[in-house]
Amino acid sequence: MCIYNEIKKLKEEKNAVILAHYYVSDEVQELADYIGDSFYLSKIANDIDAKIIVFCGVSFMGESAAIMNPDKKVLMPDLKADCAMAHMVNLNKINEMKEKYDDLAVVCYINSTAEIKTYSDVCVTSANAVKIVKNLPNKNIFFIPDGNLGRYVAEQVSGKNIILNDGYCPIHAAMTKSDVKKSKAEHPNAKFLVHPECTKDVLDEADYIGSTSGIINFVKQDNCKEYIIGTELGVFYELKKQNPEKIFYALSPELVCADMKFITPEKVLDVLKKETNQITVTEEVRNKAMAPLKNMLMLAK
Repeated sequence: MCIYNEIKKLKEEKNAVILAHYYVSDEVQELADYIGDSFYLSKIANDIDAKIIVFCGVSFMGESAAIMNPDKKVLMPDLKADCAMAHMVNLNKINEMKEKYDDLAVVCYINSTAEIKTYSDVCVTSANAVKIVKNLPNKNIFFIPDGNLGRYVAEQVSGKNIILNDGYCPIHAAMTKSDVKKSKAEHPNAKFLVHPECTKDVLDEADYIGSTSGIINFVKQDNCKEYIIGTELGVFYELKKQNPEKIFYALSPELVCADMKFITPEKVLDVLKKETNQITVTEEVRNKAMAPLKNMLMLAK
């Protein structure tokens, strides 16, 4: 029996579902029941009727699914898959900001650990951050952990004091304005589409700034035939797959989520067969982290 059929059989027997982020390989995406960005998958994990969730992504994604689904078993094909930015938060600074501002809202990018979520008022994704910050009654916002996304949100929202953290995505921050200029010179007819986790000087060069799902939807609706993609290669490959009539140029071959490239169909089969690599959170963490995640789903409607 081939690996795909074996996984399908096990899913049916165990009432399991496979969620895959856009950043995993095509061969892993082929196994998935649902493919999407962090926001889409967080909603799916909360809504689906399954006993087992196999989450093909990094640890914070699995933790979020485990927090919101205490009665489901959440398995990760690779427990080492992680997001460096998720750990770039200074807890002392969070407490300092809470003491300084009575009406402070701690707005936490979903790319963060379960522990950090417990210190937050609401979680956001790159797709809904602007909308949620606008909907908050608080004037003072401490945006964690990504300073680049926080800066982008601040530019879109007036009348609020948005305090930035010094965290960043190492992959998106590696893109430079000179990279963009060079690629634009090589492809003068292409539009530059970029993720808001990039630095401001890179965003200033963009024809469109948006989340993973935002970029994908933009291309579907746009009439241009060529695009330079300023985000991880998983999105670049997804765009090529969905739009074979269009031409895409990756800004850099280095834009790879290194941890997710080690997630393989073999690892998916192994955890599904043995039900190992389970993501667990304590009851205390779950109780504290549930509120900001639920607030995200409510405020993003």
